[in-house]
Amino acid sequence: MSSPRISVILPCYNEESYIANAIESVLNQSFTDFELIIVNDGSADNTLSIINGFEDSRIRVIDQENLGPGASRNNAMRIARGEYMMFLDGDDWYREDALEIAYREITQKDCDLTFYQMINYDDETGDIYENDWFNLTTLDELDGKVFGPEETPGSIFDLSVGVCQKIYKSSFLRKINAEFPEGIFFEDMPFFYYVYLKAKRISIIKEHLYFRRKHDASITHVVDGKFLDTVPAGQVLMRIFIENEWYEMYKFDLLAYKINGPRFALRYIEEKYKIALYELIKKDYTEIKSSQYYSDFLENLGPVKKKFFLDIIASRNYQDFIKLNS
Repeated sequence: MSSPRISVILPCYNEESYIANAIESVLNQSFTDFELIIVNDGSADNTLSIINGFEDSRIRVIDQENLGPGASRNNAMRIARGEYMMFLDGDDWYREDALEIAYREITQKDCDLTFYQMINYDDETGDIYENDWFNLTTLDELDGKVFGPEETPGSIFDLSVGVCQKIYKSSFLRKINAEFPEGIFFEDMPFFYYVYLKAKRISIIKEHLYFRRKHDASITHVVDGKFLDTVPAGQVLMRIFIENEWYEMYKFDLLAYKINGPRFALRYIEEKYKIALYELIKKDYTEIKSSQYYSDFLENLGPVKKKFFLDIIASRNYQDFIKLNS
């Protein structure tokens, strides 16, 4: 059996309301030389039976216990046969010519990865709307060009980290041993920065090829217990930058980015999770204080982030922190 040009990886967990639409958006593509690897991540609803209702030789199904999005994508990547890889979330969908346009761009320019635009869909109102983040406005000046990460040194933390917004050369991902952190949410973020900074040839497509559904259960719509993982995701990110000797070049923006994720999460997370998140942040910052990087945080953080950092360290508990940081 010859290898397909593209492997589309679709992890899903309890997506019975949306999974059929996601699958159909792949099967109905104008580009037909693909395999669709669907990972049922221990769904407790009718997701698996809906998946099994599709009869198409291009579909491959992994049915596993609930391991989370990182492990789901890693398991699919290990068996993917395509020359290129794309990712789709179970509640989203592709434009009908997405694969065709993405494949043409990445092959003609021989890129390691190519970005394309995403557009938002509000599930409640039916409204479709754009934003600068998913429109890749940070990269506007590079439209039509092939570039490397060294050409975007001051803006990498303004880029969309979403794994579904890119097509990747499979041989490149395997060469750099790219994989997602497992057991945490926000796994896209460390994966993206590792892959982006390892890439030599990158391009962008200024067309909306991907529809991103916003609904009540969306991970970024509800600031719930998943946001506890902003702390371990930030720790993984720091480790990646240090191990790959990118830390010194990017530390000013990296340290601000690392502080801001948990800082905003602590502000907006549901009340019942605030103490648990505070304690995770406190443990992380206490370890930083005894590390060689402590002075870098003191010297590079702006006043608001620095006060947050020091107030967490100085506080005895969450209530004490609230008084200090008011």
